[in-house]
Amino acid sequence: MMRLNMLLLVGVVLSALFLVNVQYQSRHLFSELDHARAEAHKLELESERLHVEKRAQATSARIESLAKSRLQMRPANPAITTYVTYTAETPGGSEAGAKPQNGGRVK
Repeated sequence: MMRLNMLLLVGVVLSALFLVNVQYQSRHLFSELDHARAEAHKLELESERLHVEKRAQATSARIESLAKSRLQMRPANPAITTYVTYTAETPGGSEAGAKPQNGGRVK
């Protein structure tokens, strides 16, 4: 009878220790899950902010101002435009192609 009581006592103690360990792991995993959810929310907000910033950077007014300031671009007008014309093959010549006006110079 004494052996049975000792065996049952050891079983109860081991069961209690196992239960404590499982509860600790459960709390630890819940804490990690909470941290992961908070990080996911933070990353989602950052992603939304970056999308808004991307849309703001891609406005046509901003692109035009950057083209003027950094690339020294200017609007096209007839004074600085080079036109390319196509001349059809002539009966006496074998070459036909695109010939630029202004002697091939680009302004």
